[in-house]
Amino acid sequence: MSLVSIFATAILPILALAGIGFLLGRTQDVNPGPLNTITLYVLAPALVFHSLATTTLGGGTLVRVAAGVTVYTLAMIVVSEAIGRLLGEPEPILSALVLVSAFPNAGNYGVPLSEFAFGSTGRSTAVLYLSVQGVLMYSVGIYIASRSGGSAGLAGFKRVLRIPLVYAVVVALVARWLNLVPPVDGAAMETVQLVGDSSIPVMLLILGIQLANTDYGSALSHVGVASALKMAVAPVVGLGVAFALGFADPTVARVFVLECAMPAAITPLILLIEFSDGATIGGLSAAEYVSAVVFSTTLVSIPVLTLLIAVLESGMII
Repeated sequence: MSLVSIFATAILPILALAGIGFLLGRTQDVNPGPLNTITLYVLAPALVFHSLATTTLGGGTLVRVAAGVTVYTLAMIVVSEAIGRLLGEPEPILSALVLVSAFPNAGNYGVPLSEFAFGSTGRSTAVLYLSVQGVLMYSVGIYIASRSGGSAGLAGFKRVLRIPLVYAVVVALVARWLNLVPPVDGAAMETVQLVGDSSIPVMLLILGIQLANTDYGSALSHVGVASALKMAVAPVVGLGVAFALGFADPTVARVFVLECAMPAAITPLILLIEFSDGATIGGLSAAEYVSAVVFSTTLVSIPVLTLLIAVLESGMII
């Protein structure tokens, strides 16, 4: 498949919906908060449950993906922490650098793109990636965000117990194990699928609205290291993890690498706003820094991911 074809079939739909959200954010007084809440507590859990309950991926693959996400995230934390300290980055920028480097936008960018590029297997793999990352984000991620404000943040770990995605994963896996999954063509599962499918366009609209409402300011001049870590180093680390785990299904391996290569996620911004206590360095806040990294890596991701999908689909490396 040519680069133009890949762009038109996988990247362009993402840009179109996110672009609509961006225009809405620029021209209308749209608060993405309620949309985020609906997605987090209703739409995304339905997507996760239906995808995992009906996936054709085997149990071994599910375990490998979960292990891969964990290993990749920890590896990127170590790499970005080491580079940040080597460069003498102070808090809160050091913690912000670690967060944006380790946590890709696996949800409102990664899930739709994986589905457009690799079909139903792509979606199932991306949903599982998102689920595992959500647990890590609201545990390890909260700790990192909290230290930027000078606190340990251990109390924040309990927030992971309030994430519906976690329970959607558990219920789906238990239902599969006990053979209690309702018929796919039944009313119950069709309703769940309808709700879950609606999360895809809503996620992309939220992405556009959030980018439109982001205040970049002078922070754009400070994002070079983070952008390089996210868009150049992270895909290589993801590829190494995929090789090490030895996925039996090459499509799963390709989607895993693609998810690792996603631009920086918005969630670290939310965590830093809440847990960094407004800490700044040189007049630059961690939130401003993350906003600029999200913006820059999202733009850079357009050509990078188009080329990466072409390489992955060719079978040259996996």
